[in-house]
Amino acid sequence: MSESLTLQLSDARRMAAAGAALGLALLPLARSKPVVVVLQGPLGAGKSTLARGLLRGLGYAGRVPSPTYTLVEPYLIDGLRVHHLDLYRLGDETELEFLGISDWIDEPGLTLVEWPERSPRLTSMASVAVHSSLSERGRCVEVHASTALLMTLSDCWSDGVKDSA
Repeated sequence: MSESLTLQLSDARRMAAAGAALGLALLPLARSKPVVVVLQGPLGAGKSTLARGLLRGLGYAGRVPSPTYTLVEPYLIDGLRVHHLDLYRLGDETELEFLGISDWIDEPGLTLVEWPERSPRLTSMASVAVHSSLSERGRCVEVHASTALLMTLSDCWSDGVKDSA
């Protein structure tokens, strides 16, 4: 992951739209292999909003609760397995086994990880790293991924998503 793409997003709607575009860009890859996306940033930087937008972009229409207390929320979207993890409350990385991570982490699908610094294992598996931060104009989102994936992502982002690049 040597390349990056940066966006300045003014509001939650644009953050969710950026998540939807990310989901669409990752869909072909996630159907054929495991894809781990780490979502980094301080509290309130939009990690959950981005994840919710990603799920909506993949076509999920149901309730999208935060996995803050459950630690993991599983989804099945048109045959694609998606797991959204929030590791903020994780006491120890070994607790991931109690969540059943061994059942899906090596299979095709998409795993979204908030607070990935609590799991060096998942961080090392990341195909994409998204760092969001607070800025004077809203949220700054920096995506690190392969050049090919960033090109696809850039194509997916419409002018309606971007405030500036």
